[in-house]
Amino acid sequence: MKQTIKIILTTQLVQATKQFKTRTKRNDRRVDEAARTQQDILNVAAKEFSEKGLAGARVDEIAATTKTSKRMIYYYFGSKEGLYLATLEAKYKKVRDTENQLNLAHMAPEAALRCLVAVTFDHHLNNEDYIRMVMNENMNRAKYLKQSPQVQDLNRPAIQILTDIYERGVASGVFRAGLDPADIHASISALAFFNVSNRHTFGLIFQQDNHSPAYVAMRRENIVEMILRYVKA
Repeated sequence: MKQTIKIILTTQLVQATKQFKTRTKRNDRRVDEAARTQQDILNVAAKEFSEKGLAGARVDEIAATTKTSKRMIYYYFGSKEGLYLATLEAKYKKVRDTENQLNLAHMAPEAALRCLVAVTFDHHLNNEDYIRMVMNENMNRAKYLKQSPQVQDLNRPAIQILTDIYERGVASGVFRAGLDPADIHASISALAFFNVSNRHTFGLIFQQDNHSPAYVAMRRENIVEMILRYVKA
């Protein structure tokens, strides 16, 4: 009798364990699917907002392109403005993630700065939706970005990385002292940003094919050299 009860209990325990594992896998899949859906929505939203701005963008279009619904989008992001802010935050996060993956702390200061400037240039060149969204938000005077509880934390590493490079360069005698890393960052950002934000008008006015590989390579190298010559001792 005891042996029979033991077998029954063991069988029930095995079945319960299997059921628990099955439920856990299903929950994990649901979480993964939700994360993928949210990322898809953010990707499509970036294109919609960058082309039409917050006022002109339509959540219906984003829902149709992602094969979701307005209801689902509002469930994840709360509102159209919430989706806009989440998209903007995601764009800033992508820039910072790109920088963090470079392992600049293991490079010599001059090589690290050269790498950082070149990668910033390439990121901006290849992410026009980021440039356009930042331009739109500046036209709004950062009205929505002010509402972000994480925008400072998202972007603080940019200055920390540059401060490390600069201080190591000063200590080794490669860079001149007395410069502000935040100002260096502003210069890098301005040069890389203008290259994308004004390329259509600039190319038209001065009759330059600024989309050609030769022009892009020249502009990248010139910007890198401008920053390096500014900071060098």
